[in-house]
Amino acid sequence: MNIMSAAEDAIKGQVKPKRKSAPFLNRALDFLSSVRFGVVTLCILVVLSMIGMLIMQQNVQGFEAYYASLTPAEKTLFGYLGFFDIYHSWYYNFLLLVLSLNIILASIDRFPSAWSYLAKPKIKATRPWMLARSDNETIAVSSASVDETVENVKAALQASGMKPKVAVDGTATMVFGEKGRWNRMGAYIVHVFLLTLFLGHFVSLQTGFDADVRMVPGASTDEIQLIQFNLDRKEKYAVKLPFTMECTDVQQKLINEGGPIDVNNTLDWRTELKITDPQYGEIIADVSMNNPFHYRGYRFFQAQTIPVGNARYITLELTPTAGGDTEKVELKRNGNTTLANGTLIEYADFQPDFTLGPDGNPDTRSGEYNNPAAVLFVTPPGGERTRVFAFAQKMPDNIPIGAPKAGYKWQLIEFEKSPYAHILSIKYDPYEAAFIAWYIGGFGLMGALCFVFFTSHKRIWVRVEEKDEGSVDVVFAGEANRNKMGFSDLFKGAVEKFRTRLGK
Repeated sequence: MNIMSAAEDAIKGQVKPKRKSAPFLNRALDFLSSVRFGVVTLCILVVLSMIGMLIMQQNVQGFEAYYASLTPAEKTLFGYLGFFDIYHSWYYNFLLLVLSLNIILASIDRFPSAWSYLAKPKIKATRPWMLARSDNETIAVSSASVDETVENVKAALQASGMKPKVAVDGTATMVFGEKGRWNRMGAYIVHVFLLTLFLGHFVSLQTGFDADVRMVPGASTDEIQLIQFNLDRKEKYAVKLPFTMECTDVQQKLINEGGPIDVNNTLDWRTELKITDPQYGEIIADVSMNNPFHYRGYRFFQAQTIPVGNARYITLELTPTAGGDTEKVELKRNGNTTLANGTLIEYADFQPDFTLGPDGNPDTRSGEYNNPAAVLFVTPPGGERTRVFAFAQKMPDNIPIGAPKAGYKWQLIEFEKSPYAHILSIKYDPYEAAFIAWYIGGFGLMGALCFVFFTSHKRIWVRVEEKDEGSVDVVFAGEANRNKMGFSDLFKGAVEKFRTRLGK
């Protein structure tokens, strides 16, 4: 029995008890908060973003032609995977959510240890621990007391840009100095701005929309056309605005004023609007190519023009049929003026390539300035309102269209070229999430990254201890969390400053 019992006890001693595994929730949280998982998720998002850059997205101008150039297999595969609208796909936003969760959990998990550097800095250190640092120096000081040596150490650290703290550690006196300790919080500042970017993207995606509106001088509207993309099909729906917009002016600044009004000859497009808002009254808005207009969550951008020639200003030369001096008159588009004799002149329309339609009304053969003519309405004092055509080229008096009317011979001598209308692109973002994301989150992230990588937490410990009578042992040690070569120069400089003070 004794032999059997001994054998059983030996066997039991060899069998190790099973270790209890951590609960599933704990293991899941550890996995989600791991740096490795976060890096992998970020790399996947970078790859997807690169796909979005390489494959034209369906809300980009020119997508229809790009889509038509693809093979049927590419259309089917890319469409099924959502590559044509990847930034709005469910998996892209899901990965953003997962990465945000990873950042939050990792920050919660690691923040206490980082905060301890600020709340409870390590001031005391043993001599062996200090000598184990990569930067250390031992100095024997004679003919000086511990108090005098401590004062010299404090002065050396202050000269190196550090605020010294003194503590007693048994028989030794510790002097501790540090700089850049807030760098320990740099990673969490980066996390905050990253999450700001992600949150702004998500809110803007859920609440905002894209639209456009055609702006013709003299026309007003309280509707915009909401745009929804479905691959190569662009569908539009009318959306009511809480205010009314009236286009008061369109301008196209040309490189060569005598050239066409196409993109290659353009410096800038400009649209002037008068916004009438029941809540805020009237507001004048100016939208140009590099100066979008922001109002109540709506951002207006120049998108394109309707490239049919028109004239922003015209200059007329009027020759009285009764004789007398000619008169020059300048009119703004949709404007009017009154002559000295009371004749009212209204600028009604402009035809760049004038012709008469089948119904006898003025029309244009093309959008080019081949035969420009201004259409006017003239009302003499006490007379009837008459339609008049003023041509850039001289017309014979013996044809009806060029004959003098309302007491004058009409000639178009100069005009400022401009398109028939502008189309403004509108992005609606009621909570200004895009502004928060791109300006606060984006610029904040760049600043935070610079703070993290171009600064560091530098610490120096000095242990001062009396050895023999009249002899003091001084041990310098230090370390930095990054830029260790730069810290070595700072450490050597602090030691040299201390040696210099000893030589005084």
